Amino acid sequence: QVQLVESGGGSVQAGGSLRLSCVASGATSSSVCMGWFRQAPGKERDWVALIDSLGRTTYTASVKGRFRISKSNAENTLYLQMNSLKSEDTALYSCATDRFDDWDFGYWGQGTQVTVS
Repeated sequence: QVQLVESGGGSVQAGGSLRLSCVASGATSSSVCMGWFRQAPGKERDWVALIDSLGRTTYTASVKGRFRISKSNAENTLYLQMNSLKSEDTALYSCATDRFDDWDFGYWGQGTQVTVS
């Protein structure tokens, strides 16, 4: 079992920054893929940023150049640095991890709310 807990969300003005954290506990492993996802009211959940077991990253087009995903294996923590925030970034942000380095996400956090005004 793996537990994921996000934090760092809040209300910010457009142009501001936030850093989200996702702490993993339980049967953790560094040989996994992880990602950040977001869901706005009335919309489906979309992927935001992904990082594989080797630390390689990819971003959805709307956040590229503004957001940065990273992780600390030693601290079992995933991060999402969010800069130049826009109102369109308002959503519930969740982190997820797979179990076998195969992009099959099996564990999800409860989410942290980001509101940009």
